Amino acid sequence: MEGKEEDVRLGANKFSERQPIGTAAQSQDDGKDYTEPPPAPLFEPSEWTSWSFYRAGIAEFMATFLFLYITILTVMGVVKSNTKCTTVGIQGIAWAFGGMIFALVYCTAGISGGHINPAVTFGLFLARKLSLTRAIFYMVMQCLGAICGAGVVKGFMGKREYGRLNGGANFVAHGYTKGDGLGAEIIGTFVLVYTVFSATDAKRNARDSHVPILAPLPIGFAVFLVHLATIPITGTGINPARSLGAAIIFNKDKGWDDHWIFWVGPFIGAALAALYHQVVIRAIPFKSK
Repeated sequence: MEGKEEDVRLGANKFSERQPIGTAAQSQDDGKDYTEPPPAPLFEPSEWTSWSFYRAGIAEFMATFLFLYITILTVMGVVKSNTKCTTVGIQGIAWAFGGMIFALVYCTAGISGGHINPAVTFGLFLARKLSLTRAIFYMVMQCLGAICGAGVVKGFMGKREYGRLNGGANFVAHGYTKGDGLGAEIIGTFVLVYTVFSATDAKRNARDSHVPILAPLPIGFAVFLVHLATIPITGTGINPARSLGAAIIFNKDKGWDDHWIFWVGPFIGAALAALYHQVVIRAIPFKSK
């Protein structure tokens, strides 16, 4: 009995009462059971001479190309039909987006990190997970891939039919305000980027190593759920490259009038997710002056 009291006393001294034992144990600097990668430098000139840098950019281009090709074709098929009963419907569109993200992140995670989205790249840049050089390169390749993917769909559908079906472009639906659309994009992107941070966190991977965690699965599922919620509002952007590619190939006022929402909303959502992850999840305190 005396030994048990000693154990309790030592435990109380080791873990401060200001935090629950679980979170206190995870915040100890000594005896870490995980490796925290160092913050990425702002500029990394040596990347420009590395084949892996360009290989990663090509992977981002190809992944975003395939993403737009499959998803926009799915949207076209649903919009084209006179009755949604003969199509996959909104649920099918959501599965197409979520399923493609699952597959493509799985395929490219080991090459480029599997971003496939400028908002994800932006959030990871803010969290110092990659350099500004690589972030800009990724965003450019993602946008080029999206434009090419939407262009191939237009080639299949034909210019007239593609235009009649709105080209899979994002815009705020009738009955909703621009503020509604902006809010939907901010929250939807926050869900996605927050999931990316959580699914790839080094601390979580170490402590849950006994449970196989396949990061692309929760990321793809987050995309699926966000699409279910916001397709009726904005068609669901949460990916500026996806919105840009469709808008450029569609190239009508309807696709450009609300286009700013699909850049501003995702970037704000990604920034909020990065801030939440760094301050709350990673438990980095604010420095007092």
